[in-house]
Amino acid sequence: MGAVRHFLTLFDCGAGELQQILERGIALKAARRAGAVYEPMKNRVLGMVFEKSSTRTRISFEAAMAEFGGHAIFLSPRDTQLGRGEPVEDTARVLSRMVDLIMVRTFAHDKLEKFAQHSGVPVINGLTDLHHPCQLLADMQTYHEHRGPIRGKTVVFVGDGNNMCHSYIQAAERYGFALRIACPRGYDPAPAVLAQCPRVEVLHDPLKAADGAHLVVTDVWTSMGQEQEAQARREAFAAFQVNAALMARARPDALFMHCLPAHRGEEVSAGVLDSPASVVWEEAGNRLHAQKALIEFLMQSTPHAA
Repeated sequence: MGAVRHFLTLFDCGAGELQQILERGIALKAARRAGAVYEPMKNRVLGMVFEKSSTRTRISFEAAMAEFGGHAIFLSPRDTQLGRGEPVEDTARVLSRMVDLIMVRTFAHDKLEKFAQHSGVPVINGLTDLHHPCQLLADMQTYHEHRGPIRGKTVVFVGDGNNMCHSYIQAAERYGFALRIACPRGYDPAPAVLAQCPRVEVLHDPLKAADGAHLVVTDVWTSMGQEQEAQARREAFAAFQVNAALMARARPDALFMHCLPAHRGEEVSAGVLDSPASVVWEEAGNRLHAQKALIEFLMQSTPHAA
């Protein structure tokens, strides 16, 4: 049996492979609209381990497996021995003997890495506190569909230096765009992640960061697990809302993205979220198509045990 391919961060794929996944996602989307039946995962099972709640991640992966002719099993902390203290590596060893692919959505990224180290089948990062690579697959596909290749363009990420910000840093390296991060002081991205891409600039002035941008991206100010910081974060991020004034600094044809759920009136104004520049609904829908392309890629790249 050859090496198992995992997708824990964007750096688990080369630039050419990510482009292949992007183009395949677009093709699978077109085939679905045309009513084509394509079932490469027939009689195969995706195990989905959720320690963080989700709407888009669960639905997109379950729908992907259903459309691919396979099946998905949803496992919450109440449904696994992880919730009762079983070591991560033991759960990985057992689960990977029963399913063909595993998606994990959890808090600590090192837990995901340990899970993958002991899994005999591909593991996909459905989100950790450090990275959210599946969302970037959808974002890059969405931009490409609307504006063509993102290589050489300028992207501004406005908000917390969180998992989405970290995955945008890796995306800048892999997809070849310039990235400006606009965040309050004290909410910068992790230095180790920031060092992974030379095309990233951290600014503390969101309007300046937005100048001439082709794509403006934001995320919630308070992520899951940070609820006790909500008030302090609202105060710190008050000047970092993506609104009409900020979008006016970007290019006239700039797009706006948000991984959702969005809080109108906090990180983004209702006017921007519902504006013609906003592609958030298609971005969300592209989670399905991009992840189908990813599933197909990982299964084709990982030889099966005899």
